[in-house]
Amino acid sequence: MAAPKRFPDRQPIAEARAEAERLDAGEEAAEPRRLAGRVMGRRDLGKLVFLDLVDRSGRLQLLYEPAKTGDLELNLGDLVGVEGIPMRTRRGEPSLRVAELIVLSRIRRPLPDTFHGLTDVEQRYRRRYLDLLMNEDTRRDFQIRGRMVAAIRGHLDGAGFVEVETPILQPRYGGAFAEPFVTHYNALDEERYLRIATELYLKRLIVGGLEKVYEIGADFRNEGVSFKHHPEFTMLEWYEAYADYRDTMARIEDVVSEAAEAAVGSSRVSFRGHEVDLTPPWRRIRFVEALEERELWTRDPGELRAWLDGRGVDTSKDEDWPQLVDHAFSHYVEPGLVQPTIVHDYPIELSPFARSTDHDPLLTERFEYFVGGMELGNAFSEINDPNDQAERFAMQKGLAAGEQGDPDYVEALSYGMPPTGGLGLGIDRLAMVLTGRESIRDVILFPALRTR
Repeated sequence: MAAPKRFPDRQPIAEARAEAERLDAGEEAAEPRRLAGRVMGRRDLGKLVFLDLVDRSGRLQLLYEPAKTGDLELNLGDLVGVEGIPMRTRRGEPSLRVAELIVLSRIRRPLPDTFHGLTDVEQRYRRRYLDLLMNEDTRRDFQIRGRMVAAIRGHLDGAGFVEVETPILQPRYGGAFAEPFVTHYNALDEERYLRIATELYLKRLIVGGLEKVYEIGADFRNEGVSFKHHPEFTMLEWYEAYADYRDTMARIEDVVSEAAEAAVGSSRVSFRGHEVDLTPPWRRIRFVEALEERELWTRDPGELRAWLDGRGVDTSKDEDWPQLVDHAFSHYVEPGLVQPTIVHDYPIELSPFARSTDHDPLLTERFEYFVGGMELGNAFSEINDPNDQAERFAMQKGLAAGEQGDPDYVEALSYGMPPTGGLGLGIDRLAMVLTGRESIRDVILFPALRTR
């Protein structure tokens, strides 16, 4: 007989388990329940067969009586639908006494060791479906990520933002310093770039009057892999008219703390060996002061290079002062920013899209924010003067790979853009913080791997 094509009216296993947990030992519920999932354990004990049924919500023991319900032809990993009465055994184990069991799909290959799960790291990444199937912690992590993203969307939607989609294949790449992936657009017979950021398109929408916009989507950078870098990654970017970087600081504190509460039930999480409290307000410190605390602040590139070289830091790829000071910050300041910290007022040389501060034209209204010694994102009071933006493009040209001038964007600014606060948040990195994972690959469902 063919397996059923559907199994309607089922409830999550967690709900049936909670119902059974409210019963006393030896007591049964009054009404039957319908469950479906995968059989992940079997114990034959005389007249009873004990099965472990698992779905994404949890696990529940099934009590199957072959004398009443028929012989049981099952393999570990088979998918079944059951109907039965929630109960609690005399030993107090929440269970379901099976009245009917239907095989919905049979496994064709044996599962990995069901006790130890799938432990080989590369196999977990290559066959994520088995990782999810065998490891409850992996299922937990990606459900946390899903709740986190939903909470972020909920905050922004509730604050009047419009979710939008911008081009992934772009004629110019911009919005960050990065090496792009290059492809060819056959229909147009033109070279295109996979986007490295959504920034310049989203700000065009601010010019167009949408006022508050955001996008959650993939960006691509043809660069190295590390515990916090991946060539394809997920970013949130938002832009808010009539706001500046101070407004944006307050909003990101709220977004992250609300996402944590929704995803893991607390704004306190464990990450990289530290207990981190994401509750606002976060510590704030100026970029210059953060370097001064470690006696690193100087605008003399020779002096800074000598200081770094003297401590064994390889500066051979740092061509100028902006790269040197950024290297010094990432090497000596960033790792110490364990509790949530906003570092603000960056030098103009490091900030091609941020407006200058009122008190110092060489500093900009830019901030980055850090948790657990890792940057989560970047934000600005955006430049809205086309002449200023054109000068910044010219200043940046040649300083670093991956940043192009964009005449069309400068033209868009000439039609007038209101004062705007903008922000980028690394979704994968925030997921690392909330799940306590130390590798970005653990929070990306299908990370990039070399072909076998």
